[in-house]
Amino acid sequence: MVKKEPKKILEMLTLEEKIALCSGHDFWHTEGVEKAGLAPVMMCDGPHGLRKQEGQGDHLGINDSISTVCYPSASALAASFDTEVLKALGEALGEECQAEQVGMLLGPGLNMKRSPLCGRNFEYFSEDPYLAGKLAAEYVRSLQGKGISACVKHFAANNQETQRMSGSSNMDERTLREIYLPAFEMAVKEGKTRSVMCAYNAINGVFCSENKKLLTDILREEWGFEGFVVTDWGAAKDAAKGVKAGLNLVMPGGYGAHEEALKKALESGELTEKELDAVILDILQFICDAAENQRLEASIDRKECAKLSGELAAQCAVLLKNDGALPLKKEARAAFIGAFAEKPRYQGSGSSHINVAEVTSVLDALHGQEGVSVSYAKGFEPRETKPDATLMEEAVELAKKADVAVIFAGLPDSFESEGFDRKHLDLPENQNALIEAVCRVQEQVVVVLHGGATMCLPWADKAKAILCMYLGGQEVGRAAAELLYGEKNPCGKLAETWPLKLEDNPSYLNFPGVDGSVNYREDVYIGYRYYDKKKMEVRFPFGHGLSYTTFAYRDLKLEKASMTDQETLRVSCKVKNTGSRAGKEAVQLYVRDVESTVGRPVRELKGFAKVDLEPGEEKAVSFTLDKRSFAYYETQISDWFVESGEFVIEIGASSRDIRLSQSVQVEGTVELPCFYSMQSPIGSLRKTARGRKVLEQIMAAGEDRKAEQESQMEALGEGAEQMQQAMFLEMPLGALAGFGSLSMEQVEEIVRMLNEN
Repeated sequence: MVKKEPKKILEMLTLEEKIALCSGHDFWHTEGVEKAGLAPVMMCDGPHGLRKQEGQGDHLGINDSISTVCYPSASALAASFDTEVLKALGEALGEECQAEQVGMLLGPGLNMKRSPLCGRNFEYFSEDPYLAGKLAAEYVRSLQGKGISACVKHFAANNQETQRMSGSSNMDERTLREIYLPAFEMAVKEGKTRSVMCAYNAINGVFCSENKKLLTDILREEWGFEGFVVTDWGAAKDAAKGVKAGLNLVMPGGYGAHEEALKKALESGELTEKELDAVILDILQFICDAAENQRLEASIDRKECAKLSGELAAQCAVLLKNDGALPLKKEARAAFIGAFAEKPRYQGSGSSHINVAEVTSVLDALHGQEGVSVSYAKGFEPRETKPDATLMEEAVELAKKADVAVIFAGLPDSFESEGFDRKHLDLPENQNALIEAVCRVQEQVVVVLHGGATMCLPWADKAKAILCMYLGGQEVGRAAAELLYGEKNPCGKLAETWPLKLEDNPSYLNFPGVDGSVNYREDVYIGYRYYDKKKMEVRFPFGHGLSYTTFAYRDLKLEKASMTDQETLRVSCKVKNTGSRAGKEAVQLYVRDVESTVGRPVRELKGFAKVDLEPGEEKAVSFTLDKRSFAYYETQISDWFVESGEFVIEIGASSRDIRLSQSVQVEGTVELPCFYSMQSPIGSLRKTARGRKVLEQIMAAGEDRKAEQESQMEALGEGAEQMQQAMFLEMPLGALAGFGSLSMEQVEEIVRMLNEN
């Protein structure tokens, strides 16, 4: 095949053909370029399965799509804390897209879980941008390694379903940069994603589809993005503003309205053909690449894909609690209770909904297994919320006769979906009542949870074990059976904090906003960043997850005790399996700034690694930290900034289970602009190198008179010295002259010197 050159193709196009390329041919395809021999390219919904519609298209999962394989959703995948899981998924989906002649898969979703109420949280990875970004980059690399373009979404700050198509997410620059953009940045810089989907919403009043700062200044000029930007389906606003901002493709197409708007903008001079050409080149590059990457022959073994789905589901499940009830003994009489044991909830609703040929329930997986004793009671109606007395009585009687009761509960379809936000974090009333009733008659109660997001668990202290399967894909039942009976060892960790109650969430007072405008007043403090700062009790912390074995951490080593922000730091430790079963541990590295002049979280995730260990086996784990690991976004310089000082490297099993820690001194090589006046506090001298030197000299001079003041300090009692130091640092620079330390002329000279360029 002769390689097509986009620039040459552009030269042969008429203006009408150029305009046509800026929107889709239909609901799922780009326009083709017939004179260049380029066919339209098909794009399909993902990201945890291929939703290919061959008939009439829609983006809500309503119309039929081909039968394919459903893998665990993003909320489950993130709980793996394992880039290998995302690699396996990306490769499998790449093969399937090749077989189905699909050129681009829409996903993954990288929006942060600002609120546990967001109806689409099951499609998003985490409340932590570092974890989301690293997992996304691996998924993108592996998918694109198979010749299929990824399209990360929804760029950016699309964190709720309520008025998501027209609302504005309002926040300061630091919050945007530290929380809501880094995952996209990693997908661009590390994953090299070929496409970015701009969101419906506005950011600070400017719609993402016509936001030049977002689509050009940040995405292309700062991050070096070389792909193309496509709208979320129906997210286009003003056609000319979109092109000028860097928007390439409007979807869906086939309606003519966008083409007509572009034509008028060109005729009026609002838009130039040169500006149009710039966005078309990116589209042509995508179409040419898709033609080159499409294999002539490709096939897919969906039985093997289904098997992979089950394997991944087992890697993603999180053992939230275990007081010895798990794993189950095969000979134990087990009462399996709850409708989800028979028909599990395995995926969310909306544009990511996958049409599958077969779903394996836990009852299916255990059917016919020799030596396993399982009886079943439905317990509740999944489409109802009120308790059914007959079903509950049947379940309670079954539990009384069993050695252990395993209740399969969670969020029904009506509780979480694309299109609407949750109203609360509760399970349906009939499920909570069922669990409480069973706990009254049976000491050994295990609860298996299905759902895409956090839940309130009022009975958590009564259950002996809680296993969260999230939305684990079509083989979730097989994975649950393997985990419950110990054939596999749980190894997932929570990628989101589970609060005790909804009101504890930092966004509670500012979600979902008023009239489409939502203010992110919690700033950078979302998820564990908030709960840890507030020292607030939670149900389960970020990074939490148990195992059937135990792990010991030791021998934390930092390759250097001090460094500049231009250097990297290699960190290593050893992890040992101290139990009797093989298992995997997700080792987490957090960085803590000991003292900062700006508000910062207590700790932030800056590294993670999944370690596979046999009983008694020990392995070394290493991480490399760079400037961004220690930096915060400083709006004064519009860049990442490291404030000189002590940082603590923490290694833990969760954000609340820190096992090892060690300090490192980091020297920032960039100095913030700081203007001093006679009214500047003496303590502000610590902000600059010149100021710190002057402060040292002033403090040294003060030591000469310390002996004279000792008797006065004693008279003032305990804390006098600290009081004096605090008051001294709060005094204005001009006061140095008033206390006889320096003359007014000397103080004025110091201020002048401090402000010299």
